[in-house]
Amino acid sequence: MIRKGRSASAPEAQHDTGRPRDGLDNGQNNGQESRGAREGERGFRHSGHDVADAGADRFERTSDARAARSASSRTAATAESRRPVRSLKSRALAYLSRREYSRAELSRKLMPFVDDVDALEAVLDALVGEGWLSDARFAESVIHRRAARLGTTRIVSELRRHAVDDTLIEEVNAQLRETELTRARAVWEKKYGQLPATPAERARQARFLAARGFSMSIIGKILKGIDEA
Repeated sequence: MIRKGRSASAPEAQHDTGRPRDGLDNGQNNGQESRGAREGERGFRHSGHDVADAGADRFERTSDARAARSASSRTAATAESRRPVRSLKSRALAYLSRREYSRAELSRKLMPFVDDVDALEAVLDALVGEGWLSDARFAESVIHRRAARLGTTRIVSELRRHAVDDTLIEEVNAQLRETELTRARAVWEKKYGQLPATPAERARQARFLAARGFSMSIIGKILKGIDEA
């Protein structure tokens, strides 16, 4: 009987001795968790400082870039202010180096750059006297560019818009009338090449030639197949 009692109490003693061990294990776990929490907090504070430092760096770089752009703008403005003012004559010669101008057209181009109209007229007179500016050459350039595609009416109208002298316009008009039929026929053949078979077709071809500045007498000869003026 005594042996049975002792053997029965042994497991209880073993069980009791295991209880403090569980408490110790729990304490160790709690300590580890506390240390982990503290380390996590320190890591969070450290990462927060890193983010703040990165933001400060970006702000500093942005400020430096703005300052550099501002300095560049001031330098460009200073260089522009030091650049010599372009003379009216040099500006006029720059235009004339690209193509021919009439006197009136060049005057309109230069007008925004002058305060004194008399000074502008003096420059234009000098350009004419030196041979740089010529209404006759301008008229020749217009004929060269337009005659193959347009009739006399359109070309003369363009010369009048540029205030070319009336005497010169009359000379150009007479010159173009001599070749009007030949030029109109070339334009018509490139577009149609066949005489109209119906009144509607005839009207369409006539409108096409009239829009390009050919006279009605020339248009009538072409649409009738007349080869001579």
